[in-house]
Amino acid sequence: MIRIDNLTKSYGPFTAVKGLSFSVAPGEVLGFLGPNGAGKSTTMKMITGYLAPSSGRITVFDHDVAEAPVQTKQLIGYLPEGAPSYEAMTVQQFLRFVGRVRGLRGTALEQRLSQVAAQLQLDAVLPQTIETLSKGFKRRVGLAQAILHDPRVLILDEPTDGLDPNQKQEVRNLIASLSRDKIVIVSTHILEEVAAVCSRAIIIAGGRMLADDTPQQLAARSRYHGAVSMILPGATNAESELVKLPQVASVEVDQERLVVFPKAGESLFAPVNELIQRHQWQVEALHVERGRLDEVFRDITREVA
Repeated sequence: MIRIDNLTKSYGPFTAVKGLSFSVAPGEVLGFLGPNGAGKSTTMKMITGYLAPSSGRITVFDHDVAEAPVQTKQLIGYLPEGAPSYEAMTVQQFLRFVGRVRGLRGTALEQRLSQVAAQLQLDAVLPQTIETLSKGFKRRVGLAQAILHDPRVLILDEPTDGLDPNQKQEVRNLIASLSRDKIVIVSTHILEEVAAVCSRAIIIAGGRMLADDTPQQLAARSRYHGAVSMILPGATNAESELVKLPQVASVEVDQERLVVFPKAGESLFAPVNELIQRHQWQVEALHVERGRLDEVFRDITREVA
């Protein structure tokens, strides 16, 4: 696994990462969350050996990153923020170059390049120079070089940045399939991505860890967890009737949408549905909220910000 022990990185008087400690096991997809300047990218660069920590220790499958940098990097696939590459190379030239750097040769290299190009739908652009590609294709080329050598650890900094909705879903599916036998760490500011692909989420701000839990448990901290959101056209008395229910703490109205909040430990769906049937209100939309990660994220990081 990956172990991070009391990791700190300072630049003169400024400390970007402050005493960070956590571990990640194979099969986990860890979402690394934080506002801009939180220390996410700095931490990832230290795990990959790109930056040296000011203090603390990082081990990747029992290899100390500082003492055995080459052995560690052989285990890691890394997609940095912005997906940097050699723009004058064609996609095929670039991936062959990366493959050779990673120790692949001959038939093994060509087979692996073909597999990865198919996985990321790059076949059509293999002869093109990277500088001619769209941002989305450049991101996919960056992801291709990260997985080309079939690493045991995959570290992805904003992996779906610049992709359209279909491409985002394809990359998320790929991450899910890769996580079966790899450690995957994903740094992102897209909260829906965390809910979609991550089995665990760490929130940092000001270089410190503020939360470490599953996305579901983090969402459960939201005041919207268990609330019922609905649209009842023409039901002018709905708010006054809903607030009378003993299970209801409050009701908020946002234009045509009503959000009904439960009292602690109460479940609202059954009593709200019974009230709707009794008054024969027309329902345009109704669902039980799981909780809103964006609200939890703001609450957790607000004090540090």
